[in-house]
Amino acid sequence: MSSKTLSSRKRVHRRIRKKISGTAARPRLSVFRSNKSIYAQLINDETATTLVAVASKEVEAGTKMDQAKAVGRLLATKALEAGITSVVFDRSGYIYHGRIKALADGARGERKEDGTNELLQF
Repeated sequence: MSSKTLSSRKRVHRRIRKKISGTAARPRLSVFRSNKSIYAQLINDETATTLVAVASKEVEAGTKMDQAKAVGRLLATKALEAGITSVVFDRSGYIYHGRIKALADGARGERKEDGTNELLQF
C-alpha cells in the first residue's frame, strides 16, 4: 500500500473524529480491535490524557466476544470508580457489529426500568 493512500477504516475514523471529542465531564471511549485482542480507553481530548485503559489481556480467557464484553464491563467499573458516568463512544472506524457492539453492551450494562443504563451512559 502506498504511503499516500489510507485504508477505508482510517478514512471513516478521521470523519468520526472530526465530529466527536472527549471532555473531562464526558470523555471519549476509544476502541482498538486487533486480530487477537481488543483495547478500550477513556480519553479527555481537552488535556490529551488517558483516564482509564483496559485490554483483553486483563480479563480471563474465553471467546473473543466474551473477552470484548468483559473488557467493556471492566472499563465501566473502573470508570465509575474514577467518577465517570457518561461517555462519548468512538468506534474508531470499525463497523458497530460483533466485538465492538459486545464491548459497548458490556460497558452499558443492563437496562434499568427508568430507561437508563446500569453502568455507563452513551
